[in-house]
Amino acid sequence: MLSTDLRTFLERRLLTIAGSTITIGSALLAAALLLGAIVLGNLLGYSARRVLKARGATQGAQFAMAKIIRYAVIVFGVIEAVEALGFQLGPLFAASAVLAVGIGFGLQNIAQNFISGVILLIEQPVRHGDFIKVGGTLGTVDDIGLRATHIVTRDQVTIIVPNSALISAEVVNHSRPTTNLRVRIGVPVAYGADTAKASEVLLRVAADNDGVMKTPAPEVRLEDFADSSLAFALYVWIEFAKEDLLIGSRLRFAIDAAFREAGLEIPVPQREISVRSGPPIPGPFPHRNGGKGVD
Repeated sequence: MLSTDLRTFLERRLLTIAGSTITIGSALLAAALLLGAIVLGNLLGYSARRVLKARGATQGAQFAMAKIIRYAVIVFGVIEAVEALGFQLGPLFAASAVLAVGIGFGLQNIAQNFISGVILLIEQPVRHGDFIKVGGTLGTVDDIGLRATHIVTRDQVTIIVPNSALISAEVVNHSRPTTNLRVRIGVPVAYGADTAKASEVLLRVAADNDGVMKTPAPEVRLEDFADSSLAFALYVWIEFAKEDLLIGSRLRFAIDAAFREAGLEIPVPQREISVRSGPPIPGPFPHRNGGKGVD
């Protein structure tokens, strides 16, 4: 049994809102319910990730399930906390049409991003850890929140992208169905060079690079007869798309050294300019003879 003083303290009125009286006791109970929901949601989410990991689920599936469970428990806790304060949610749900209109006008972007976040977690077009490109930004999905998704670029800069952009905009996912990526290295070769030898050197460079996959095999193409060179291209497959800049740079260094050793020339673009002489331009020329206009 609570003492009279403690009961009196807990029943002390703080404020009245919409006919509901909020007391110290109801406020403490609501805070406890909300805090308990947050803690329980985190624990259940963590447990779900461990169970799914033990069953061989992907990292994205683990992340999505943990988020959904956490959000569901927290929402339930919020509802219980509101009811503990003395508010009746029945009339609120009955007025959901009016609430929807208010959301449509005042909270349209927030509601759109929230719904998009739920869709991302359920359908998983992009998942936690995926390497994606959206709106010109390349990076790894670090977190999918209620309103926005955090993407960490290769420069270790975090870009915050609204969830709706990942649903409505064009998104390139370099992690699904595979993390492999084909990389193209353009190589100009001088006219008159031994094309078979150039192809052989390029394939040897690709074979000697540890970052290049053996299957599918590297490929050399003569793509065009350019203005000042033969436009060769080396196509290789790499295991992880996020390493395209690093492996591409290594290949270019190796190609330059291999071409020098093989006596193959990478030409510099050249332009020929022809100057034709014509008849002299008639005077007068004021700049001559003191500006008197006499040639």
